[in-house]
Amino acid sequence: MKVPMTKKGYEALKAELDRLRKEERPKVIQAIAEAREHGDLRENAEYAAAKEQQGFLEARIAEIERKLSDAHIVEVGDNHAGSVVFGATVRLIDMCSREEKQYTLVGQDEADLKKGMISVQSPLGRALIGHKVGDIVEVNRPAGTIEYQIQDIWFEEA
Repeated sequence: MKVPMTKKGYEALKAELDRLRKEERPKVIQAIAEAREHGDLRENAEYAAAKEQQGFLEARIAEIERKLSDAHIVEVGDNHAGSVVFGATVRLIDMCSREEKQYTLVGQDEADLKKGMISVQSPLGRALIGHKVGDIVEVNRPAGTIEYQIQDIWFEEA
């Protein structure tokens, strides 16, 4: 199943994969080799730790390779006819607190709430898709329903 992703998110995953393969993997291999030189592997904590680190590293490499192979790069642009689509940055007003919030809708693997990037599969992301400036959207959360009014929609430079 193809997973939507911005070009920026795809490039970030590719860069991480390259770093893991070219920098981290050789370090772990070297650590294993050095630990082997210390003798009996059954009682060698350094060897066990290096092998465990190798397992985590190889799992992350496989995960990134899977994500990249499943990625569907969505071109972010202004061809949205004024509505919220994948890749849009949206400025919202919380209708209850009047607090202003800003989010960019991205793929699930790119989501980072601290950076204002939410998944299009999140409850808020799903609620926003297709709406226009001035629309009020309702988001159902465990703590109750919250309403936001869309103030602005734009696209960041890639």
